[in-house]
Amino acid sequence: MACCVLQITGLIFGGVGMVGTLAATAMPQWRVSAYVDGNIVVFETIWEGLWMDCISQLGIRLQCKFYDSVLALPPPLEAFRALMCIAVGLAIVSFLMAIVGVKYTRSSKEGPQGVSIFILAAGVAFLLTGTLVLIPVSWTGGSIVRDFYDPQVPAPLKRELGAALFVGWGSSALLLAAGAMYC
Repeated sequence: MACCVLQITGLIFGGVGMVGTLAATAMPQWRVSAYVDGNIVVFETIWEGLWMDCISQLGIRLQCKFYDSVLALPPPLEAFRALMCIAVGLAIVSFLMAIVGVKYTRSSKEGPQGVSIFILAAGVAFLLTGTLVLIPVSWTGGSIVRDFYDPQVPAPLKRELGAALFVGWGSSALLLAAGAMYC
């Protein structure tokens, strides 16, 4: 019975982590404009994401623009896009494997060997997905903090941690927890 509870809990964690990974990938709030020093332009908020930049004016008007060319993007952003897209695909596959494993556990008459293949594969896939999400999110967070405290970076170019990073860290933690439960 404890095994089924652990599998269902892992399935819930994996499902929420999968949705969080998809949300963090799509959200434009990876980097958010910071109001420091002499930056008195407070009626505009700038969001920078993986796919687009957005400007919110007084919380009323929101303008978003997709990046014009993939070739004009900096290499880290291209790599982060690729890692997050792979993570989304792998999260979906992991979740489907976990569903099959849980369903197969309840109706299995072959014993624990047949069940453990699906459950173990889902666990390893969840662990890999959590790691893939953690890399770009943590790298971006580290670069934001480094640039924020760098005196060479002008105040209008300083950014703060956006909501997408926190969603990414949370979903990564849930995916790693689901993977640990299944392994």
